[in-house]
Amino acid sequence: MTISIQKSVSDPKSEDDGFRVLVMRYWPRGVKKERIDEWYRELGTNKELIKAWEGGKLTWPQFKKRYIADLKEPNKQQLIRQLAQRAKTEKITLLCGCRDPSRCHRIILKEQIMKNSSATLSAITG
Repeated sequence: MTISIQKSVSDPKSEDDGFRVLVMRYWPRGVKKERIDEWYRELGTNKELIKAWEGGKLTWPQFKKRYIADLKEPNKQQLIRQLAQRAKTEKITLLCGCRDPSRCHRIILKEQIMKNSSATLSAITG
């Protein structure tokens, strides 16, 4: 399973990216639709959460906890399951406007996709 979070949506597209998924709530200015394979806007951070994080009102652990809680919604869990399933057969690149993937919701989302895949395998083999 390969899920990349190293690229920003503004970075050039390459064949090595695999399936490119935009995970931002709003479409970024100047980005052509041909550069993205799928847009899962629901997996982007909500407006209030990102404002609180960018405004320094939340620590990274607080942001992470709230984002994970937000991902518990059934429609978001379904999208996470779809990505986990797809990642079993092809590389996925999660994209947003952040340049630093270590402090971006994509690293949290990647963890949740990986957990979902592990849980699915456990249910099948267990």
